[in-house]
Amino acid sequence: MPTPISTIRNLGPAMEAAFAKVGIASAEDLRSLGTDAAYARLLQNGHRPHFIAYYVIEMGLQGRPWNDCKGAEKARLRERFDALKATHMTPRSEFDAALDALGVIPARTGQA
Repeated sequence: MPTPISTIRNLGPAMEAAFAKVGIASAEDLRSLGTDAAYARLLQNGHRPHFIAYYVIEMGLQGRPWNDCKGAEKARLRERFDALKATHMTPRSEFDAALDALGVIPARTGQA
């Protein structure tokens, strides 16, 4: 029987539901994919990028508390996160960005 994602340290029902929507149904699936591939799948499916969520996953997969991420390690994770965003997100048009800045349209999900 598959182990729920919420059994991984730091990951609760919200992360479990987000991963389920993108076909990552168990802790075993998430461990097999690893942080970067799993987070890329979230981004490719329209989830808004959030650095803390990214490193919470990484820390959880290592069995560490989420707030254990500091210093040089956090900086390296930020570089990986930024690379994932650059690779797996569709850039928004300048027109949409201008309308969003004016508050005319809501921000598109999946945008930083």
